[in-house]
Amino acid sequence: MNLGFIGLGIMGTPMCRHLIDAGHQLFVYVRGKVPAAIADTSATQCTSPRGVAERADIIFLMLPDTPDVEKVLFDERGVAAGLGKGKVVVDMSSISPVATKAFAQRIRDTGADYLDAPVSGGEVGARNATLSIMVGGEPAVFERVKPLFEKMGRNITLVGGNGDGQTAKVANQIIVALNIEAVAEALVFAARAGADPARVREALLGGFAASRVLEVHGERMVKRTFEPGFRIQLHQKDLGLALAAARQLGVSLPNTATAQELFNACAAQGGAGWDHSAMVRALERLANFEIGRAAMDPGSSPG
Repeated sequence: MNLGFIGLGIMGTPMCRHLIDAGHQLFVYVRGKVPAAIADTSATQCTSPRGVAERADIIFLMLPDTPDVEKVLFDERGVAAGLGKGKVVVDMSSISPVATKAFAQRIRDTGADYLDAPVSGGEVGARNATLSIMVGGEPAVFERVKPLFEKMGRNITLVGGNGDGQTAKVANQIIVALNIEAVAEALVFAARAGADPARVREALLGGFAASRVLEVHGERMVKRTFEPGFRIQLHQKDLGLALAAARQLGVSLPNTATAQELFNACAAQGGAGWDHSAMVRALERLANFEIGRAAMDPGSSPG
């Protein structure tokens, strides 16, 4: 099948590679240099998003934010200019559910179909093809694209109509952020009380407090490995979408707001590009104590 992929970043590159490895012909567009993992394949680089859409039957997007998706879709040389009946746009970015509904209608007006299909699982899930994929769109279109989703992920769910996939992703990001905050708070508490945070984490993994966040991000916090799998600035964007939608709906999300403030504190320290597990650094500064330092040392402070 002729497929398009636009957005070859930390997540998009391995996702695109899985489709290539499955035997599909990929047409790609990237503003900079094509990543080595794609450049050494049969993928064809196009000079514009329109060029991708003209050559591909199904076009995947994996972009940072709502304005990026809008630009790629609807600029003069955007995807929409190369579409027609029978083609499908699949936006796997995490963007505004409200904007997604408007984008979907504009794409359908070209005769093409549209799915919003944001993902969860981070860089590890993208590399291992174990992403959770939350899809909004028509069932028939979903069934057509599902075999391709299965090359990139495992838990693939048609949530509802266009925009519902993005709504599910926003809900996912609320849960993940609050879990990161809970794990960070617990490990700071345990370490400051004199316990070994690594052993506390190990003990908690066997009980009701066990979670994927405790397993993966708890280890990052203890080992101080904050190279980005999912950058804080992207999670800030997602929680911004949640809080904006909550205002429109008249819903209170108090703990989501707190998590956003902790991410904001990290960004203010130059940490917008840190992995989102580095939220722990904001809590460490509030405690004037870093979990990796000797417990109960009154002179310790996060570096």
